[in-house]
Amino acid sequence: MAPSVIWYRNTGTTPERQGQLMRRTAGKPPRRVRPVTRAGTGKVARASSGVGTQDAVAACGGAAGAPASASPFTIRPAQQGDIPAVSALDAVITSLAKEPHWQVLFEHSRAHPAGHFFLVATSPGKTGRLLGFIVGEIRAWEFGSEPCGWVYALGVAPGARGIGVGKVLLDAIASEFRRLGMSKMRTMVAKQSALPMMFFRAEGMMAGPYIQLERNLE
Repeated sequence: MAPSVIWYRNTGTTPERQGQLMRRTAGKPPRRVRPVTRAGTGKVARASSGVGTQDAVAACGGAAGAPASASPFTIRPAQQGDIPAVSALDAVITSLAKEPHWQVLFEHSRAHPAGHFFLVATSPGKTGRLLGFIVGEIRAWEFGSEPCGWVYALGVAPGARGIGVGKVLLDAIASEFRRLGMSKMRTMVAKQSALPMMFFRAEGMMAGPYIQLERNLE
């Protein structure tokens, strides 16, 4: 079962103007990142067990399985065929190949769709190039921490940075956490990782009430 997830596309202008454009032209995108809406209804098109991602695209005026219009990227639930590309991108970023790890995360998101999300950003088209990915889940009561959304991993291809891929991925998973009633979203960043730190801070994330503690076991 695919996770329930908003199908996002690079769109724009004000929300009011966006609704007018979506009703007048079945899929011509404005310029600002917003959720795609069903043409003429103002309702967000979602992909769930009852409405697949292809149906969500078709509901917005596009052909099933293809973007409603040309756009820099699309956010969708990960598929089995994405895992080698996700692993390869992660290896470029971290210098460590670990495809079995990403396979386990993907299978976990499929087996437990309520609260576990594995999303990818791709370039337009049925065989779009992977631009980025995000993995997250809802965690609860870790040392008294109330339920919250947790961003486990976020990666953007070096050649796709600076066009909003990371922001839209983060916004997409934040919307899913919010839909499930979460009021907080957390992640963890290494102190020396300046770029991720700058990104998350720019997106409104800041130091929380917990401190990481660790101990060497060797």
